Amino acid sequence: MKQKRNFLSKLHANGVYYSISGCILLLGIPLYQLLVLIPQGYSVALASASNGNFTAYLVWIGKHSVQFVAYHALLILAFALLLSLPFTLFRIIVAQEILGREEEEEEESETVETEEAQEETETENEDQEELESDAMPAFAWRGKGYAVVAAWAGLFGIILFVLGMLASTIYLYIVGAPFATPVSPNLTVMNCAPTCTSLSSTFTIIANTAGSGLLALSCLFFGAMIARSGRNLWPGVWVAFSYMALAIAAILSGSSVEIASASTAGQAALTTPAILLFALWVLWFGIMLVRLKPE
Repeated sequence: MKQKRNFLSKLHANGVYYSISGCILLLGIPLYQLLVLIPQGYSVALASASNGNFTAYLVWIGKHSVQFVAYHALLILAFALLLSLPFTLFRIIVAQEILGREEEEEEESETVETEEAQEETETENEDQEELESDAMPAFAWRGKGYAVVAAWAGLFGIILFVLGMLASTIYLYIVGAPFATPVSPNLTVMNCAPTCTSLSSTFTIIANTAGSGLLALSCLFFGAMIARSGRNLWPGVWVAFSYMALAIAAILSGSSVEIASASTAGQAALTTPAILLFALWVLWFGIMLVRLKPE
């Protein structure tokens, strides 16, 4: 009983973290872009970078380094709060699978009890042997199945996104610093432009292609596992949650492919809707965890 309470308390705490992360991605980031970055020309600089003029982007970063770092810090914080999400969802799926199997065993036991005493003893022994033999295949996926793949893919996807974004922020801040003062930046641009573009693209691919791709794989497997059992095992809200995960997997995959082919800008047409839909999914998950009650 104490372990159940501790587990529930941990779920509630994680739900708060995920809700905060979802709010940052869903409201904080768009509002920061709208109220702070766009009025200062961020969208123009980003468009210039996507068109091959990386210099304009570096100039903007050099002149607005505080705003740039704060923006990326919000993104890093939002995803850092999600580090425990993949394995939290994994444990919930495991617990629900076990609960569903226990209910099936109870139904089988009730059916057996209606038979005659002599046959009941033999049948119970046979059923017990079957349950024991079936237990290994039923739970074998816990160590090597889709749920474990989803959990590890999600964890590594978040880690890659955070590390790639952190490396990109530090690097672009350092490279853009000389452009804060108008001291003959042209020579600096000529010397570092190819290298800057190459390294920036590498960090973008790590965060937004590899990281987002692994997150898409995680959402795909998690969504498929819940949708597979459907209403037989899960409440309707969880089934809807799983189908949303499948939609996120599709959009995140498309965004990852787009960014891989145009990594200079750091985002693509599907990036914004993918992040917003993912933020809504994370917020939904966080609210469901906070509202969990002991049975």
